[in-house]
Amino acid sequence: MKSRFESHGGTYTEIDGIFYPNIAPPDPDPRPIGIWGMRHEEYLKEHRYFTYMNLLTTGKLDSYLADIDEQARDMLEQLIEQMAKAEGVTEQMKAENQMAWVRRMISIRYRAEETVMLELICT
Repeated sequence: MKSRFESHGGTYTEIDGIFYPNIAPPDPDPRPIGIWGMRHEEYLKEHRYFTYMNLLTTGKLDSYLADIDEQARDMLEQLIEQMAKAEGVTEQMKAENQMAWVRRMISIRYRAEETVMLELICT
């Protein structure tokens, strides 16, 4: 009679008369986790520990964090573009008054990063 492990496709290796299940962790996701993925991982550890442990033990954590990082980078880029357009920060402004352009873009970037943190990372 097969064990439940064997009935689901599992196999064993015998070493010195003892049968050990052939269990290997899944291959890690080759994509980088990035800063946004690391920030979300810290959030999960502190505020959603059960979700964090579930992702970790099922081998899905790296892939999940890489997806979050990718979404956050895309969202940040879109927000910066939209905010710059809405506030009239253009290439012409950059050519005419570089310091004003830099100040405005830094402000836009900080606000966009805060939005990403609140809407994607800390949820």
